[in-house]
Amino acid sequence: MTIDGFAAPPALVEHARRFRAEGGVPAVPRVAATVLLLRPAGADFEVYLIRRVAAMTFGGMYAFPGGGVDRSDSQAHLDWAGPTPAGWGERLHLDPAAAQAVVCAAAREVFEEAGVLLAGPDGGTVVGDVSGDDWEAARQDLVARRTGFADLLAGKGLTLRSDLLLPWSRWITPEFEPRRFDTYFFVALLPEGQRTRDVSGEADHTLWLRPADALARAEAGELTMLPPTMVTLGEVAAAGDLAGVARAADGRDPGIPVTPHLDLSDAEAPRFRLS
Repeated sequence: MTIDGFAAPPALVEHARRFRAEGGVPAVPRVAATVLLLRPAGADFEVYLIRRVAAMTFGGMYAFPGGGVDRSDSQAHLDWAGPTPAGWGERLHLDPAAAQAVVCAAAREVFEEAGVLLAGPDGGTVVGDVSGDDWEAARQDLVARRTGFADLLAGKGLTLRSDLLLPWSRWITPEFEPRRFDTYFFVALLPEGQRTRDVSGEADHTLWLRPADALARAEAGELTMLPPTMVTLGEVAAAGDLAGVARAADGRDPGIPVTPHLDLSDAEAPRFRLS
């Protein structure tokens, strides 16, 4: 993977050529959110990765916790700390309601898939260990949609800490893919006293790795990842440390979408270009 893009797998090239030859109509991307959970590791830091189960879309791929925006995310009425939905809308280039839905989805998904809750009793605190049986029952009710995220927080007397999420980037799946996502990437520090748990039914393996190590293992073929995951790992690794990640996030424009486009001009070496 270089500044000129990255090599395209033969199966994707064939799929893209068939899509174009048949005059395929691009699917409408589903809005989604994903979170890079980070934690200190000596003088360095690590990122949390999950491997999607084989039966899922992008099965077998290592990725960050995340998923699609749910209808309940846009209808949530909850205690909120940090930037207002209007403020989030300015950062993400969305209207306030849509921005709130994306932020809620990010916080909800990281609790559903990693057991980490970005919320606290007030706007200046974060809840501690949420691995007990009562919390697990609440998480399972959320996953099964027996309760909404806002209801879960209200029942626990908690405030959503949107300020713990730092917006990073936005990726849109190429047009020839049958399932497409418009995904907003966030970074967040693992709250003190909390720990990730392998609780997602959508993952079959989890691990913490230094971003540079994760990227090296992906480039060596040890871990299978999609380009957005690899590019993002490289970006956060380049930030140097956790303080550098925060500074880098502040200087980025996370509302500008990145969409890989397949360049077939060189029949011998087709590549994805980023734009």
